[in-house]
Amino acid sequence: MSDSKDQLVSEAISHWAPRFTTNGVSVSDFTRVTNSVDKWADWADAWGAAGQVIEDLGREALKENRFLSAGTHLSQAAVYYHFGKFVYVDYPEKMKALHQRAVKCLNDALPYLTPAAERVEIQYKNFPMPGILRKPLSVTSPPIVIMVSGLDSTKEELRSTEALFLERGLATLSIDGPGQGESEYVLPIEGAWENVAKAVVDYLETRTDIDHQRIGVWGVSLGGYYAPRMASGEKRIKACAALAGPFNFGECWDDLPELTRRTFTFRAHQDNQVDGKAVANTLSLEEAGKNIKCPLLLIFGEMDRLIPSEQARKVQKLTGAELLMLPDGNHGLMNVAAKHRYKTADWMERHLKGISHG
Repeated sequence: MSDSKDQLVSEAISHWAPRFTTNGVSVSDFTRVTNSVDKWADWADAWGAAGQVIEDLGREALKENRFLSAGTHLSQAAVYYHFGKFVYVDYPEKMKALHQRAVKCLNDALPYLTPAAERVEIQYKNFPMPGILRKPLSVTSPPIVIMVSGLDSTKEELRSTEALFLERGLATLSIDGPGQGESEYVLPIEGAWENVAKAVVDYLETRTDIDHQRIGVWGVSLGGYYAPRMASGEKRIKACAALAGPFNFGECWDDLPELTRRTFTFRAHQDNQVDGKAVANTLSLEEAGKNIKCPLLLIFGEMDRLIPSEQARKVQKLTGAELLMLPDGNHGLMNVAAKHRYKTADWMERHLKGISHG
């Protein structure tokens, strides 16, 4: 890494490189773009330019009726735009503009994904909280997994993880909840995701094309807190998998990267990091975790530099959850993806398909 890169660029590259390439950015593009950026002020423009190249391929494919290619290119372009804006809160106007490009690309890709996807809206606090619903091919009334991103991830980033569940006959619903994605501009970060869970499950019960008696939830990073919190207060959720989530986010605050603290403060709709930390302290499983009754799987890496591994052990001690602790895993464990992603999908399939009606 060049010594000329400023601290924020260096943080973004060192903390999240495996995540970029696991979730849709080609290795060559990641190397080329990050090598070209020395100043954080230039980060979004570099990723916007890279995303435009991919989007242009998708628009060309649409014009030529090459719909499979169009879906692939446009959904990938959405990922590039997303990673341009994901922690770019120091430049909110540029961040939002790039975000809108990500949303449009994914929306335009949805009919051409395999399997196809549907944009849905779920009312929460008088806001139409958006989600992406996908159903496995040739499966009638499949179980469904609610998919929850973290602090800086959104539904635009989740195609590769959705695929794991879809391949196993499970539908997926990837949502932008409070403080996330399209919802972040109206709904600030909140700790009580059992309320979000009720709104989402109430919506699922209106669907006749999925099995709403077999609902699971999966979450990553801060979503690895939100998912157990959802399960703690919504008994219609039958299984929960939590990847790299905290027991109490406030306990982690002082050692978080600067980009993470800034991003949390912004998405909590607070003016400074002192108030941001106060909100972080409300994201705790200390009481709510006692109410989790469904099977709970925790996946964690000993080398996580954002959330200490002791946080996972606190959740396990309180809830009796299964714990898959990987000694060489970083935050989100994208550097050892093969060691946990398939196991997690198999675990969810076993628990949801093993539920008998009545």
